[in-house]
Amino acid sequence: MLRLGVVFPQTEIGNDMTAIRDYIQALEGMGYTHILAYDHVLGAGLAHRPNWTGPYNSDTPFHEVFTLLSYAAAITTRLELVTGVLILPQRQTALVAKQAAQVDLFSGGRFRLGVGTGWNKVEYDGLNEDFTNRGKRSEEQIAVLRALWTQKEVTFDGTWHHIEEAGINPLPIQRPIPIWIGGISEPAMRRAARLGDGWVTDLQTSAEIIDCIDRIRAWRKEYGRDHLPFEIMATPSDAWNVDGYQRLADAGVTHILTMPWPFYHGETDELDKKIDSVKRYADDIISQFS
Repeated sequence: MLRLGVVFPQTEIGNDMTAIRDYIQALEGMGYTHILAYDHVLGAGLAHRPNWTGPYNSDTPFHEVFTLLSYAAAITTRLELVTGVLILPQRQTALVAKQAAQVDLFSGGRFRLGVGTGWNKVEYDGLNEDFTNRGKRSEEQIAVLRALWTQKEVTFDGTWHHIEEAGINPLPIQRPIPIWIGGISEPAMRRAARLGDGWVTDLQTSAEIIDCIDRIRAWRKEYGRDHLPFEIMATPSDAWNVDGYQRLADAGVTHILTMPWPFYHGETDELDKKIDSVKRYADDIISQFS
């Protein structure tokens, strides 16, 4: 069954824990199946960066995703919890394995780790990680994560990781936790086809999403992985109706990420309008899937 979820409004919701709790619990009550949280650790100051073009900066708030989703796990019983996407190569891999395992444990196995390589060199520099080799390094990180999630003790000797008879405890419920790989560049989609348990799209038209799925399906066959389960989270910019969603489901989409406010209030950063849109969308669309 196609699953319909909503983005957590990182940059708009603020620090009122009552509002955060009410928003997350309301989604579950409305029938949404998952919530996705964007990830950033450091924002770039603009005073000495006049040519900055990134969508976020030091004035943009972001709650830390593992902490946020651990909290969400404690106040829900059914919602799948998704990072979308965690910038994996700017983090220590063993620490990610430990944190992800805790979210999976606290949620009863409802966690999906969406990962990507990111775009913000300022953030990489501040976290003392190499921006230039992030793609290749992320591939080794995925292997390390899966080993740490499934083995009591791990010995791993790679290019960037050296572990000798060490492991995390407790292990997650899901062994391993599903890893969804995000991005629409060819390297990112090939990485999803070759290494991922799923793929996370950008905001795209349905036609663009289906074209990407066809390419990923061909690569999965090339890599001998087309027999394995594979989930796809799509964020369509145009298919906000049951028929449009069914076309995506027929193409292989398993999860839809909804951002319905443009269809009710236009492009808005106002939290109350986003919440109203989520409620109206649940009444208009989700009821047709029940």
